Amino acid sequence: MKVKDVMHEGVEWVEPNTSISNLAVMMKKEDIGAVPIGENDKLIGMVTDRDITVRAVANGDDMSKLTARDVMTSGIIYCRDNEELADALRIMENKRVRRLPVINEDKRMVGILSIGDIADAASHELSGEVIAAVSAHHA
Repeated sequence: MKVKDVMHEGVEWVEPNTSISNLAVMMKKEDIGAVPIGENDKLIGMVTDRDITVRAVANGDDMSKLTARDVMTSGIIYCRDNEELADALRIMENKRVRRLPVINEDKRMVGILSIGDIADAASHELSGEVIAAVSAHHA
């Protein structure tokens, strides 16, 4: 099974100067836990709901002044749409990430692969193993 068969399509990124408030509203409205950040036609980072909590709220920062760039995780790990799902699962397990941006052969972001996508498509046993491995560092 290929990543493109399982991934969540239609994902768009936002600019790094997007306010944290707007990101939170977007996450709530779209029922998502992560938003890719792009600049000059390149994926430069990702903001998760956890990033907002840990890097902004818990620090007591003024939320009205923070942008995506202030809390995003840079150095994004990704997978390719034509990769085997098993290879992407290994990346998630080894890097202990819950979501991977998906890039096509033109280096354009075409989707996101999440643990939820895998759980919906993979065998019960396989998705359980991945969830346990990815979640281990958050315990």
